Amino acid sequence: MNLFVFGLGYSSQVFVQDFGARFASVTGTVRSEDKAARLRAEGRVTPLVFADGQREGAVSQALLDADVLLVSTPPDAQGDPVLRAFADDLAAARLQRIVYLSTVGVYGDHQGAWIDEDTAPRPVAGRSNARLAAEDEWRALAARSGVALNILRLSGIYGQGRNALVSLANGTAKRIVKPGQVFNRIHVADIARAIMACIDAGQPGAIYNVTDDEPAPPQDVVAFAADLLGVAPPPEQDYFTASMTPMARSFYGETKRVSNARIKRELGFVFSRPTYREGLRDLLAMGEGR
Repeated sequence: MNLFVFGLGYSSQVFVQDFGARFASVTGTVRSEDKAARLRAEGRVTPLVFADGQREGAVSQALLDADVLLVSTPPDAQGDPVLRAFADDLAAARLQRIVYLSTVGVYGDHQGAWIDEDTAPRPVAGRSNARLAAEDEWRALAARSGVALNILRLSGIYGQGRNALVSLANGTAKRIVKPGQVFNRIHVADIARAIMACIDAGQPGAIYNVTDDEPAPPQDVVAFAADLLGVAPPPEQDYFTASMTPMARSFYGETKRVSNARIKRELGFVFSRPTYREGLRDLLAMGEGR
């Protein structure tokens, strides 16, 4: 099988690192020639530059040989940039499987209640509305083309280089407290494993929440990371008076507990880091935060 990846970002690069050897070839897109050069030097993937929804002939050609498509490119103000540029190429390709990476943000705010894939989306943030519209576009393309599609809705991503241990070490960690606020998280290695599970056996058309077992208050995660490092956690700050970027504050406008039961039930998926505790302990053992 040949793999094509739209958007060689954090999660998709970990997927290529962990599972790229399963494919005869791996090709993917980046937004700059500088990043393409770095990935080319690593040798795991053939990188092509695709930016701002501009059609590129090299990308069109590579899509003709793709059997599996992983889409990690977010929508922009005009919609999905991949479909805007390459819908005709994708419809003509020999694709067998598409995996689209989305977000649990499409569910919106449920005031802390448990939700699953059968919960009707009601996004709050503009970016989540755009993501839900992009999901619909990919479903339509898959239906027209007869390609098996899976949508993976991801919760807050963490992993090597992006975690509370690193934030504590570089002095950027905060313990923001908003009563009743919880978030789900997901280790990037489990995202990679979930992508591969869908490629191997995902139910055509199925949506899967890829998220941990334990939604938790964000301040608890920081405190646990501090304990692992043997340092004092930063002081708690009240959400309503804390200094935060508009983007960071927007995440606190939603709270929900997201179930991962479907991917476990349908694919027999077992999370390697079922809570933030296992994830942070593994990262500490790798030297994160030291």
